[in-house]
Amino acid sequence: MPAVQFRNIVKHYGNLAVIENLDLDIGDGEFVVLLGPSGCGKTTLLNLLAGLIEVDGGAISIDGRDVTDLDPKDRGLAMVFQSYALYPTKTVRGNLAFGLSARNISRDESERRIDWAARLLRIDHLLDRKPAQLSGGQRQRVAIGRALVKQVGVCLYDEPLSNLDAKLRTEMRMEIKKLHDQLRNTVVYVTHDQVEAMTMATRIAVMDKGVIQQFSSPAEIYDEPENLFVADFVGSPSMNMLDCEIGDANGSITAVDSVDKLVFDLDGYSWRRPVEPGRQVKVGFRAEHFQAGGDASSAGKHVRFERPVEYFEKHGPDAIAFLSLPQKAIAVRVDSRIADSYRSGQPLLTALPLEKINVFDASSGRRL
Repeated sequence: MPAVQFRNIVKHYGNLAVIENLDLDIGDGEFVVLLGPSGCGKTTLLNLLAGLIEVDGGAISIDGRDVTDLDPKDRGLAMVFQSYALYPTKTVRGNLAFGLSARNISRDESERRIDWAARLLRIDHLLDRKPAQLSGGQRQRVAIGRALVKQVGVCLYDEPLSNLDAKLRTEMRMEIKKLHDQLRNTVVYVTHDQVEAMTMATRIAVMDKGVIQQFSSPAEIYDEPENLFVADFVGSPSMNMLDCEIGDANGSITAVDSVDKLVFDLDGYSWRRPVEPGRQVKVGFRAEHFQAGGDASSAGKHVRFERPVEYFEKHGPDAIAFLSLPQKAIAVRVDSRIADSYRSGQPLLTALPLEKINVFDASSGRRL
């Protein structure tokens, strides 16, 4: 399947720079998700690839072919839109066939592709219905089918699940991922939903203000965020952050939180950049990395937290405890039974393994 390349992409709207000198390489058969908040430039980048808007600078290539100035129909890709964009007066079969009618494809070949896509998406029993007779999930399957029948190597998805309820979103995530596993086509998928990104992507490009902040596997983005923006945006709840200062305790590098009187031993930390005593840093750690209650005594090299709980958020089998620290409250994921048995004002004992912490420069926000 084709690879996709962006080189020095620039897009301005008047004096507003939406994308500036962006580079991105998407490999053959990858499922790449463009993830970020509203206004970060992810949909603009997808539309530039689709040819729906023109670039102001740079080049886009698909399978080594420069497509920067080509019409959308000549780029060898298909697109699934957020709003389904089905023709209300046509049947499902008519909607699937419409994109093929202008491509000089024979009637027999068109019917073969429609039947193949309909069976693959399990909508073959709906071919004679019109969109008004379909559920939201069925309409989205038809929209995906319309892209599949083109049988091109690159498929673009523009927030295709945002109009569905939670249960349907879960089902359609599985369907789209299974389709990719079967077809191995190259997928570029836009979303602001980090659950979609983490469960579907082979790699995620996290974007902010038109800049790719990190382009890595879901596991690396979650466990080793490149900067404070990625650490804060990816994960629910966001990564806990404490303001600290680099210290030197008998030759060992530490991060000291003078407000909360915590000392993080950083001797085992994998540094990416050199540090020196006195440097202001932020120490980050995720809620689920804590070992709560009796498990704290069995933790290895760790920092202990024993603080009262400000409040709990119960999420069914687990809960988030927000511990009261002088600097700020920190989130700790615990078993819901701890929340049920907790007495107000009682301190909660937890231990944080030091191997789970992340250190960022307080000024630049970059991972250290």
